[in-house]
Parts: sequence; C-alpha cells; structure tokens
Amino acid sequence: MIIERLSVKGFRRLESIDRLELRPLTVVLGPNGSGKTSLLDAVRLIARSAAGATKDALSDLGGLPSVLTKGRATSLQLGVSTPARPNLRGPESEPLDYSLIIDMQGQGYRLSEEVLSQQLNPDEPLPYRHINVHAPRVCYSEPGTPGFVEPSWDYNSFETALSQAPKMYRQCETFRQQLASLATYSARDLQLGSRSPARAPQPMRPANLPGNSGEDLVSCLYYLRETDRDRFEMVEDALSAAFPSFKRLDFPPVAAGTMAVTWKDRDFTQPIFAHELSDGTLRFLWLVTLLSSPALTAITLLDEPEVSLHPGMLRVLCDLMREASTRSQLIVATHSESFIRFLRPGEVLAIDIEDGQAVARWGDTFDLEPWLEDYTLDQLWQMNRFGANP
Repeated sequence: MIIERLSVKGFRRLESIDRLELRPLTVVLGPNGSGKTSLLDAVRLIARSAAGATKDALSDLGGLPSVLTKGRATSLQLGVSTPARPNLRGPESEPLDYSLIIDMQGQGYRLSEEVLSQQLNPDEPLPYRHINVHAPRVCYSEPGTPGFVEPSWDYNSFETALSQAPKMYRQCETFRQQLASLATYSARDLQLGSRSPARAPQPMRPANLPGNSGEDLVSCLYYLRETDRDRFEMVEDALSAAFPSFKRLDFPPVAAGTMAVTWKDRDFTQPIFAHELSDGTLRFLWLVTLLSSPALTAITLLDEPEVSLHPGMLRVLCDLMREASTRSQLIVATHSESFIRFLRPGEVLAIDIEDGQAVARWGDTFDLEPWLEDYTLDQLWQMNRFGANP
C-alpha cells in the first residue's frame, strides 16, 4: 500500500478531507454529486504532479479556478502519507508525509508550498524534510550533508519539486516513482464497437496489461498464458465461475505475427471470436485480465467497473479485486448497489454531503454487524443504515 492517509482541501465538494484513511482495497460509494469522482481526480492530480505533469493535469480538469470549492477556497491543498515500510531497516522504514499547496496567481497558478518529511529520529521535535518549498525558495536535503541545497539546474517552477528531485535522493525518488506509476482505468470508457481494438486481432508481442482501450487484450492474454500459467488459469477460473458453460480461451493465428482470441463454450461446437462476444462479456474479460495481471502498478484507480455487467459476475469481480489489492493499492468508484452486496463493510468508503461539503466514512465504523445477520450490505445501503442513498 502506498497511500495510507489522504488530505484534500478546496477541491470541488472536497472542501476539507483531512487525513482520510485509504486501504489496500477502497471502494468509494455515494450519491451523484457527492464527490466520488473528485476523490479519484484528487489522487490522480497528486500522482501526475509527481510525474512532472501538474500543468497538464490542471488543464485537463479545466484549470485551477474550475476545481476550487466554489466560494469557499482560494487555494488547493493536497497531501498523502505512506505507511511504515517494515521491509526496510532503520529510520528509512518510517512513514513519509507529503503535502502540496497550489494557489491562484493571476490567470494561472503557483506551487506555493511543498514538503516531503519523515520522522527519522524520534527524539527530534520536528521531522526531517527531504523537500522544503516556500515559493519562491526551493530546498532539498542532500543525503549525508547538513542543511539544505537549492537546485542548480534549470528548475521549472510550474512543476513540483518532487518531480524534479535528483535521482540520487533515494527516498524522494522511490516515493516519486511509486506515486507517479498510478494508472487509471474506466470500464465506461472502454470502447467496444465493432471496430474497437478489443475485438480485433492483435500482434503476437509481449504485453503485461490489456490497455485502457483493450488495445493489448489479446496480446496480454497470450503473453500471460506463455509466461505465467498460474495467472492465466486464474483468468479462466474466473470466467468459468461467471459463465458455467465456458471451457477455455484459444489463440488462433490470423496472419503472420497476428492472432485472435476465441472463446470455447460447451454449448456450441464452434469457437466464438472476440467480435462476436457481447459487450458485457468482453468488458468482463478485460476486467479479469487487468486484475489478474502481475504487472499492475503501485496504485490503480478503477472507475465504475460494474458497467453493463450482469449481477452474477459481480461476486467474481469482488474476489478478483481482493486478490489484486495484495499487489496494487486499488481505489474504486462505483454507483452500483448490487456491486456492494458482495463487499465487506471495511472495503466500502461511503461519501455523504453535509452542509454542502463531502464527508467520507468507512462502512465498518457504522456498527453494521447486527444488521448483517438479516440483511445484505446493499440492502443496508438502501435502508440508509450507512451513507446517504437519496
């Protein structure tokens, strides 16, 4: 897990989210306009800032003025904290705290404050600061030397100091790489038209992930079968659990260096090609392939995975997410009551609107256990036993 705590202030409905706990599997649930998508967007903005794309990320969101909480915020504050890392020894295993403040400056923006700190010595009253920015001054703590150093290179003031930290600063670089590796997938954005990449034959090439548009779905499945048989069998087991008549996947060659994927079904004598599969079946195959991949990045955002899926597939999907969350921190946004039926209270983060701003609470803080003896989690959601369900 990379992010243990998340702070967001002044971002749309998220006027004041302070040190919100995130878990290996965090499924965000709430009514329309409550801030589910904003929560994912805020995490994505932090990650893109770590990758040196703050300007592009803000532009994609419509600019800083469009994301600031209307009438209540003049600056955007973002922060994340990592958990302790027991795989490391000594002070380096201690948690890291990262914060970033973005202010309006004319028609643009200014990165006014940025701090990456770590409590290396419990006897010291203040944590050690790897990065300390109070615009316009930018300072780094150079390993092994006292005090701070200022950048001697061509520093870009519109991008974060974290994204520009020298690679020899190991703590900064490791944290930056993990945060910047975040990948976003949306089942709703997956294109499944008759000419979509997911339905077409694909090159016989190494591919670790199926791609946001399914452009590497066939290649990824074939590569998984050839390099990690256990993972490929996990894919087929998931398909069998959702479709009892499913038998296996095959990969017939189509042309030199190109292959298709076919679905062998016990109810039919002929194989079914990808272009013949229903949208829901192909979307489920894409999700199963994605979640089974050993190449998931450190943080994975998944938006509305339940789109066009039959309720019978959702139990399998939840099981796959739990397994995937042991390899990647998985943050999921959903609108589906049927989907949360198969989740546990400690996996559901409910977002409500109170006094015009978003408030987030974990499902296991609502004392639902007595109710779960007679009702499912989605029924309790409909009964307003946790979260708001207008």
